[in-house]
Formats: sequence, C-alpha cells, structure tokens
Amino acid sequence: MKRLLSLCAFAGLIISCSPTEETPDYTKMSEEERLQAATEIAQSTIMVDGHVDLPYRMKVGGFTLQREILDVSVRTPDGNFDYPRAKEGGLDAPFMSIYIPAGNQKIPGASKALADSLILMTERLASTFPDKFAMAYSPADIEANFAKGLISLPMGMENGAGIEDNLANVEYFHKRGIRYITLTHGTDNLIGDASYDTTGTHGGLSEFGEKVIAEMNRVGIMVDLSHVSDNTFRDALAITKAPVIASHSSVRKFTPGFERNMSDELIQAMAKNDGVMMINFGGSFIDSAYAAGGAKVREHIVNWLAENNLSRRDSAAQTYISEYAAANNPFPTVQKVADHIDHVKNLVGIDYVGLGSDFDGVGDSLPTGLKDVSMFPNLIAELLKRGYSKEDIEKICYKNVFRVWKAVEDYAASQK
Repeated sequence: MKRLLSLCAFAGLIISCSPTEETPDYTKMSEEERLQAATEIAQSTIMVDGHVDLPYRMKVGGFTLQREILDVSVRTPDGNFDYPRAKEGGLDAPFMSIYIPAGNQKIPGASKALADSLILMTERLASTFPDKFAMAYSPADIEANFAKGLISLPMGMENGAGIEDNLANVEYFHKRGIRYITLTHGTDNLIGDASYDTTGTHGGLSEFGEKVIAEMNRVGIMVDLSHVSDNTFRDALAITKAPVIASHSSVRKFTPGFERNMSDELIQAMAKNDGVMMINFGGSFIDSAYAAGGAKVREHIVNWLAENNLSRRDSAAQTYISEYAAANNPFPTVQKVADHIDHVKNLVGIDYVGLGSDFDGVGDSLPTGLKDVSMFPNLIAELLKRGYSKEDIEKICYKNVFRVWKAVEDYAASQK
C-alpha cells in the first residue's frame, strides 16, 4: 500500500511539475513578431465581419459585356473583398449586405425585388465556387464551414424597406436566409426614422416598425440598429425581446454631431440589452478631421474638373485626384479603428464590440493598414500591442456576435 501511495505521489509530482505553456506577452514583441502572432490568430480563429457590400458591388459593376458574374474566387484588381485576400486576412464569415438604396422606397415592389436579386446573386456565388464559399444561416453553419476551410456567406438586409408594407415579408426573408435587417438606411421609411434624414417622419419607430421588430424576434432575425436615428434606436431597444446589433457603426465621441455613429448613451443602452456594436472602418466614421478634410477636397476637385473640362473617369483626373487627396487629407490609420474598439471596451466591456468593416461600401476612404480584407491582422496586431489578450480578440472576432445571434435563435425557438 505504501509503495502504491509513493507511486501515486510521484506521479502527482510529475504532473504538478510539468512545464505549462505560458501566455506570450504580445506587448513586448517586436512589430514583426506581433504581426506574425496576429496573423496566426486571424488564421486560427473564426472571424465574422458584420457588413461587406459585395452583392451590390457585383450588381452595379460586377458584370462584363458577356454578363458574367464578377469572379471574386480569384484576386480582383479593385474592390476590398475577394477569396484570396479574405483567406490571407483570416476572414471567415463576411455578412453579405443585401443593400436596398433609399431611392427604391419610392417605387412599390422595387425594394423587395432588388433584395431577391441580391440574395440570388449571393447564392450563385456559393453554388458557382462550392470549394471556396458556402451559405450560412446560423453560427453552427459558420463553425462547420470553418472546419472545412470554406468562407461562409451569411446575409443581412440593409434597409428594412425590402419588407415593403407587408409584415409577412419578414418571415419570407428569414426563409430566404436573411439573418439581420438594418431597420432603415439613408432616409426615413415605413419602419422608422433614419440618422441621415432630418425629417423625423415618425419621431422614432413607427407603429408598423414595432410590429416588424416583434416579427423579427418571433422568426429569429437580428434587429440591426445601424443607420437609425437616436429616437428609433431607443424605441427599438424598448420593444425588442432579444439582443440587438449595430452591424457597422462607430463611436460618436470621435465624430461629434455625426448621428450615424453611436453616442456613449446608446452604446451603454445596447450593452444593457446584451447586444453588440460592430465597428465601421470608413474614414469619415472613425475620424472627424478626415471627414471635414474630405468635404474640402471634394469641393476643390469639383472645381478643378470643371476648370480643366475633365470627368472623374479620365486617367489624368484620377491621378490628380489621388495625389491631391493624399497630400491634403491623409487617410486615418488602423490605430484610429483600434481607438474606437478601445472606447467601447473601456465604456462597457469587451463583450459588446465586434467588427463591421463596411468593405466595398465606403469607397476609397478606408484607413491606411485596413484597405481590404487581407489586412485584418494589422488591426489584431495593434490590439495585441495595446494589451488585448487572445481571448479578447476571439470575442471581438466572433464570440460576441455569436452570443447575440444564438440568443435571437433561442428566443425564436421559444415562441414556437
């Protein structure tokens, strides 16, 4: 018995003394070492982007004279997203934006028709390149696709105008694969008031909008509060029975007066709701100085084009515009995006922030170091430099939005 106890004690000593892998101190690494570590994290961690405007990019400019779909299975010369660059950057689940321009709201049936066409286009992308892309309708789908090395294509509808005036279309779009709906876009619609519109048609959420949110909760579609007015935001939080998201919004503290971004009050209210705010990378969203400078540059360019009898499409004009903008209004940097993430973390905690780049939707305003989907490791490296842990990065990349998504699924299941 004593010999047995001695053996057990010896075994326990070996176990207790076995070397354990220490957590690396990313803050003390060289820039090169930290970027390598960030790239490894990006490649090994599921990464969700709350908003990528690829479908509309394909709709507007993605067809050749032969009407062939834009081939994003290979590296493309323009735009911010394609398969090779997404794999380089570690992006696994970009929410495909089914974007409905506000102008479509004026034509009965046009918003729903456009939404249907963009959904079909996204599905065609997955069916055309099944070795690269796959549709995804749940966190479980994304996890399964990630295990297979496939890029998931979840879908969110940007602008609830696609619902038209028919509440039944909420369930229709859920069946078509839509997993979040941004309630408004550039102007007020039947659901509620938009941040870019000063009309205040409903004073916030409309009566129809209240029914839309209840129906979204019932069927399992996340309520997206990017683009809505402050009053609509507050009304929606008071109505919803499930957590919400802001799929591509940034912090208003850095852009005073820009209602499209979220105030500290709204960030705190969203956190209390257990929602998640996904940071937009667009230059005017992250840096008020860049936004102001951009207005001056645009005014100068308009006058210069007129004086020289040129259009923006002329190669000489493109060269001049690029050089003038770079010299007179330098792009913000990846550090600015990290500042927004820092602010949310410091204000309400790491559990309420995610990534919502708006790639392919904010033109050439993207910051230096985050020009396309291949550059996500640059942002992760900056966060590691600031003391974020690997676990923090995982929450930002996918765990926070998965928590909300699963809560929305669970609430919908409880209503059946």
